[in-house]
Amino acid sequence: MVMGPAGAGKTTFCSALIQHLRLNKRSCYYVNLDPAAEDFAYEPDLDIKDLISLEDVMEELGLGPNGGLIYCFDYLLENLEFLTDPIESVTEEHMIIIDMPGQIELYTHVPVVPTLVRHLTRAGAVNVSLCATYLLESTFVVDRAKFFAGTLSAMSAMVMLEVPHINVLSKMDLVKGSMPKRLLKRFIDPDASLLDDDPANTADASAAARKRDVDPLSHDSVMAGGSFKRLNKAVAQLIDDFGMVSFLQLDVQDEDSVGAILSYIDDAIQYHEAQEPREPNDELENPWEDADLS
Repeated sequence: MVMGPAGAGKTTFCSALIQHLRLNKRSCYYVNLDPAAEDFAYEPDLDIKDLISLEDVMEELGLGPNGGLIYCFDYLLENLEFLTDPIESVTEEHMIIIDMPGQIELYTHVPVVPTLVRHLTRAGAVNVSLCATYLLESTFVVDRAKFFAGTLSAMSAMVMLEVPHINVLSKMDLVKGSMPKRLLKRFIDPDASLLDDDPANTADASAAARKRDVDPLSHDSVMAGGSFKRLNKAVAQLIDDFGMVSFLQLDVQDEDSVGAILSYIDDAIQYHEAQEPREPNDELENPWEDADLS
């Protein structure tokens, strides 16, 4: 299950994963659960828009994008056979790739996705070995407050979904070369000390000194103020205390990078343990089977 905020590259990652699986002669089943998605490199095997679309919901019910998405998932939960019936027929050799929408409140604020996950993984129902893969855009590391906010949403999804989970910094090609490797590695296992030496703190202090007569309630004043910094520090310390979140690095243009992410997913869902052992020549025909021995 591929999740993350809008613009994190979820559908692009799904396409790269499908391509990698096909190159390695592995079967996959692609499910799109984003009722607003339109463009795909690979046509989904199952598309929620065949059941309900966000555009229709917004037009007919007068809802906004967020309310419309929640309505779409509530409708999906009322019609789960649309999803479960096709998945039940998929064999264990297939990897099921579920492409999710980018509204993070679906994972962190309302129980619709946790309810869906429990149904898919519950013994006696579909009983899928599920791994949640949460993508966060690597450019977030430029703004450390933004990075910790994204990391908090990833941790919240981990707590809410209660399934094997990996976190991924996507679009690594956008930051490689623009940041020292030693500094970039600090974001892989984030801790609160990243805020202590944040270059933005010095810049904010200098700006505040130059603008002492500026309205204290203005956006710039609030973002540079002590209360905002204390909030960021509290968020970072919370993440540090839980010690749950670490990131893998993803560059979808690098086949080895995609393969490395896949190996972690395989381990999380115990893919190789579920495969039946085969003899090296199982797929070869017995040359004596049809021979005329008379």
